[in-house]
Amino acid sequence: MKESERSILSKPVSQVIPNVRWAPLRGIPFERRVQTAVVFAWIFLLGNCLAIFGLALLNPFLWPVDLAYIIYLLRDQSPENGGRRSEWFRRLPCWSYFAGYFPVKLVKECDLDPSKNYVFGYHPHGIISMGAFTNFATEATSFSELFPGIKPSLLTLTTNFKFPIYRDIILACGIASVSRHSCEYILSSGPGRSIVIVIGGAAESLNARPGEADLVLKRRLGFVKMAIRHNADLVPTFSFGENDLYEQVDNHPGSTLLKIQKKMQKALGFTLPLFHARGIFNYDVGLLPYRHDVVTVVGKPIPVPKLEPGQTDPTEEQLKETQRLYIEELESIYNKYKDIYAKDRKHDLRIVS
Repeated sequence: MKESERSILSKPVSQVIPNVRWAPLRGIPFERRVQTAVVFAWIFLLGNCLAIFGLALLNPFLWPVDLAYIIYLLRDQSPENGGRRSEWFRRLPCWSYFAGYFPVKLVKECDLDPSKNYVFGYHPHGIISMGAFTNFATEATSFSELFPGIKPSLLTLTTNFKFPIYRDIILACGIASVSRHSCEYILSSGPGRSIVIVIGGAAESLNARPGEADLVLKRRLGFVKMAIRHNADLVPTFSFGENDLYEQVDNHPGSTLLKIQKKMQKALGFTLPLFHARGIFNYDVGLLPYRHDVVTVVGKPIPVPKLEPGQTDPTEEQLKETQRLYIEELESIYNKYKDIYAKDRKHDLRIVS
C-alpha cells in the first residue's frame, strides 16, 4: 500500500470528503432511523423487485411458479380497469413512517360531496411526486377521514405496470394506469370514484428545483376534457415542498443535458432528471430525499359545464374557460399559503408552458 493511501485511510471520513456532513452514529431517535429505512426501501423498491424476480428465474425449482406469474402478468388487466386496491395494504404502519420522514401533511379547503366524481390535478410534479404517493396511494395522512366517501386512484404511466412484483405493490396501493380507458373506467364506476393526475408529467419534472414552482399547464387540456365528458368536478391540488426534496443537475435551456432529456421524453414518454439529495449516513450525497415538509393543499372543486344532448365533447371555448377557472383556484391556493409553507421560495408560482 502506498504512503498516500495509508494517509487517506488513517483519516476520519469527514476529513477525506470535507464537504459532506455525516450523520452521527448515536443520538438519533429510533423512530427517525425507521423512517429513513422505510423511505430507503421505497426508493430502491423497483430495483429490488427486479433483482428478486431475476433470482427466481435462475432457480429451477421456482420455474413453475415463474411461468404461472408471467402468464398472469401478461393477462392481468387490473391497471386498465380501476386497479386492485387493498385498504389493508394502504393502512400498513410503514406508510406512517414514510409520511413522518418528511413529514407530509394534507390540508383541505372544503368538503367534497361523495355523490360526485372528481378529477384531482396534482402540482408540481417534483422529481418523484412523493406528496402525491403519500396522500393518495396510502392512508398515512388520513385522506378517507378528511374526505369520507371519496375513493381516489393515483394514476401513473402504463410502463410501471410491466415490472414484475413492483406492479402488484403499486396496484395494492390503489394506483392505476393514466390511459384514457383507465380514466373513463374509474370515473364511470360509481359516485365518489375519483382520479388523481400529476398534470405536469415528465416535462415538469425537469423544472423541479428547490424554492421554485414552474408548472407545465397551459397546453394541458386532456384532463379538463375528461372531467367535462364525465361531469366530474376539477380539484386543484398544490404540494408545497415537493420541489424541495431533491437538487437537480443544471439543465438550463439550450444545454446538451436538456436536449438529451427532451429527446428521451419524446421517444419513451418519460425522462430521467439527474438529481441527488442525501444518503443514509450523510446529509449531502445520495438518492434519498431531503427531510423537508411537504404540505398538500386540496383546493375548492371547480364545477364543469354540462354537455348538451348529443354533444360528445366540450367545445374549445368550454375547455379554455374551465382551464382558466382551474388556474385561478390553483393560484389562489398558492397565494394563500405561500408565506406559511414556502417562506424560502426563490420566486412565486409560474406557469411556464
